[in-house]
Amino acid sequence: MKIQRILIAVDNSKEAEHAAEYGFGLAHLCKADVGLVNIVEPMVAPAPGPDMVTGSIFDQEVAADPEIMNIQKEVSENLIETTVKQFAGDLKVTQFSEFGSTANGILDCCAQFSADLIVIGTHSRSGLDRLLMGSVAEHVVRHSKVPVLVIPFVEKD
Repeated sequence: MKIQRILIAVDNSKEAEHAAEYGFGLAHLCKADVGLVNIVEPMVAPAPGPDMVTGSIFDQEVAADPEIMNIQKEVSENLIETTVKQFAGDLKVTQFSEFGSTANGILDCCAQFSADLIVIGTHSRSGLDRLLMGSVAEHVVRHSKVPVLVIPFVEKD
């Protein structure tokens, strides 16, 4: 089996930066094309209306603020550009900056890119923190149709 297309998922964390460094290193060794993905989960706010006056949380519509979405998109694109400059060298990189659920967005980009491998970092959450926050890496591993390389991050003393 030859790895020709690697999808690397990043966010704005040291864990993701470590995974990106590892993924790009592997891509250089394999001479593989890289898909670099950052998924933005849109921030939503209650739509203004009569319920705002009474403080009622029932039947409120939720809307994404276009200005906030534009800022989130710009931050995502800057993160991707910075990562490319830092690690890509002469590799061909396809960039994905999408809105949606992080884990499902990564899987969708994997299919769109026809990746042979997904590289993702882990925040090493455990216990209640993992239960409340979920685990993007775990969801990707469980639902991916291609191998997933999960890169743990260990703080250096």
